[in-house]
Amino acid sequence: MHQTVHVDLGDRSYDVEIGPDLLTRAGGWISPLLARPKVAVLTDENVAGLHLEALRAGLNAAGIEMTALALPAGEATKSWPHFERAVEWLLAEKVERRDVVVALGGGVIGDLAGFAAAVLRRGVRFVQIPTSLLAQVDSSVGGKTGINAPLGKNLIGAFHQPSLVLADTSVLGTMTQRDFLSGYGEVVKYGLLGDAKFFDWLEAHGPSVSSGDMAARVHAVTRSVQMKADIVARDETEQGDRALLNLGHTFCHALEAATGYSDRLLHGEGVAIGCALAFELSSRLGLCSQEDPSRVRAHLRAMGMKTDLADIPGELPGAEALVDLMGQDKKVVDGQLRFILARGIGEAFVTSDVPKDAVLSVLSDALATA
Repeated sequence: MHQTVHVDLGDRSYDVEIGPDLLTRAGGWISPLLARPKVAVLTDENVAGLHLEALRAGLNAAGIEMTALALPAGEATKSWPHFERAVEWLLAEKVERRDVVVALGGGVIGDLAGFAAAVLRRGVRFVQIPTSLLAQVDSSVGGKTGINAPLGKNLIGAFHQPSLVLADTSVLGTMTQRDFLSGYGEVVKYGLLGDAKFFDWLEAHGPSVSSGDMAARVHAVTRSVQMKADIVARDETEQGDRALLNLGHTFCHALEAATGYSDRLLHGEGVAIGCALAFELSSRLGLCSQEDPSRVRAHLRAMGMKTDLADIPGELPGAEALVDLMGQDKKVVDGQLRFILARGIGEAFVTSDVPKDAVLSVLSDALATA
């Protein structure tokens, strides 16, 4: 059941290992990377309680010593104070240029630990061990690292590729259903942006992925990672094609800002709603059939996911204010909003040529039914 996806980036290439029970065998994969048998692990308090000892045992089996720092769980940790604490701790642990930092956690820890590794002694290697579905299929692969600024998410960071990614699908069993489905929002995104057959597969097998069928989970993670790896290999630093991975994200980031980056709206929930809105916008612009947005919404609903603005608890700002929030997005180029739209399921493309009126109309209608 174990799968390997190779991310082909020349001398920065690495493998993503996907399958159950990888933590217990982590030492076997990490050992060849080490100049000395010791690693420093950055994690969060929730993940540490669930998985840190399993990782310790997996490393000990290969004779690797481990020290660990557990930061508070949550998006607020992706900030200067916690980043500073992490870097100072790594220096205190005498992490050297030839050593390896391990990120054990979801996207927050992966992003923060990767950025810490990128700047520590001008760059040390790191290994991603993503423990959430969202991190396994998205943030752990591709080398984007960083922290949030008061002005927005991920505005401070660096491209720093990991040396290895271990996506242990067994650990997904400890996730809450809401967090799991949030990650599933990113899985659906891959089918919608470039693989109609994968979306067909998800329509048939999504419930199995959700209910814990291990073979289905391994397939869903592997296909998602393969699609991301292929896109990253073509466009590592997001000059073109890589922007396709932001399908749904222009809407999502505005909604996250509007809800204060709180648990009113998890990132993958915003991506799912954003994908539905992107297909609605595409349909209204005559790019895809009216059936496509209906099909997207139907699948999200069938999975029990947030699908519409009405599914976000509490008040939302008006359409104009949401468009203004989109303008804060770091993907704005020369003041022009970039949207990822679609000519059909599996046929996304990047464009800056979107009439503001059309965006306002889609948002106004979505808010009217909220």
